[in-house]
Amino acid sequence: MKKIAYFLLSLSLFVACGQSKEVTNTLFKNDITKTISSGEVKGKKDSTTATIEWLGIPYAAEPVGELRWKAPQPVEKWEGSFDATEIGSPFIQISKGEVVGSEGALNLDVVRPDNTEANLPVIVFLHGGNNQTGHAQEIKGNGFVNDINAVYVSINYRLGALGFNPLEALKIGTDEENSGNYTLLDIAAALDWVEENIEVFGGDKDNVTLAGFSAGGRDVMAILISPLFKDKYDKAISFSGGMTLADETDSQDIFATAIAPLVVEDGIKSTELEAKEWLLSNDCQVADYLYGLPAESLTSLMGNAGIRMSVFPHLYKDGVVIPKEGFDTSNYNDVPLLLITGTSEFSLFTAFDPYFVNSVTDGSLFSDADKLKEFIFTE
Repeated sequence: MKKIAYFLLSLSLFVACGQSKEVTNTLFKNDITKTISSGEVKGKKDSTTATIEWLGIPYAAEPVGELRWKAPQPVEKWEGSFDATEIGSPFIQISKGEVVGSEGALNLDVVRPDNTEANLPVIVFLHGGNNQTGHAQEIKGNGFVNDINAVYVSINYRLGALGFNPLEALKIGTDEENSGNYTLLDIAAALDWVEENIEVFGGDKDNVTLAGFSAGGRDVMAILISPLFKDKYDKAISFSGGMTLADETDSQDIFATAIAPLVVEDGIKSTELEAKEWLLSNDCQVADYLYGLPAESLTSLMGNAGIRMSVFPHLYKDGVVIPKEGFDTSNYNDVPLLLITGTSEFSLFTAFDPYFVNSVTDGSLFSDADKLKEFIFTE
């Protein structure tokens, strides 16, 4: 796939540049069993690609039950050895019309060359999928970590209405939790895990490149302006990302509208209008109801991606995780940044956006100057 090839080329050119740390003679013991902060993990070697991989390692506690819309919590230490030889579950999502994955899937993969070199550059990858779908295996590290001689970490994190939810009734936690940006909190926790554990896998914790593709690239851009991520990474790559943020108030309206039919179906309110008004309140019973909903119901609520994020708004300008002024902020994480564009990727999303789809299909978009401007510079 051409886009993936460009992405990998950019990694090879970027991850090692600017490395000022003196290289030591420390050697990496290239066995499959390692001890990290939460216990022992056993991975496997891939002789075909000359790599070692540890798959599905939990980096935070499962965000289920009372932890559903809370900041990620530390993993409890386990006894014995964690089997990191099988692909971890993706976060719960819709794939090919079916619900797949697990609500508890805060896990990551680590892949490195099967050699004895230590202090290798580290790449932390955020997958695409409009923050509704996708998984850590979107780009596997086995095929390229030897080419760039780096440690590759890819993450599963919360998605959809479980990863982003701005409703007032859920704002009963810390300021960070009340932001509604739970996906970003997960990514921050994963970067903390890297800081604490990556040296065990022969990685250099002081040379971490945060890279994202599509929605992951958009997350990278939001992370650049987030005070929560100060000093958590050293370089950044955004491939086919964007600088689109959501207004919290408008997003609340969209979420309440999407959930209202469930409230009526469950007999709590008699009409969707009443249900929506109730969901927009800070009634504690709203929180109880939302926490009690099956994850499968919440996963299937939001529509497909739209070019304007109007169907599933996320990345809220909450004033804590993301500044109220958004990308106009003067305070940002000043790290080397590589931007890569996919010139035609967003044309795909017009198929999901009713505002544009008809005018694109019949060609009238290109004769409507105002609409064309909105399409090109959409927010």
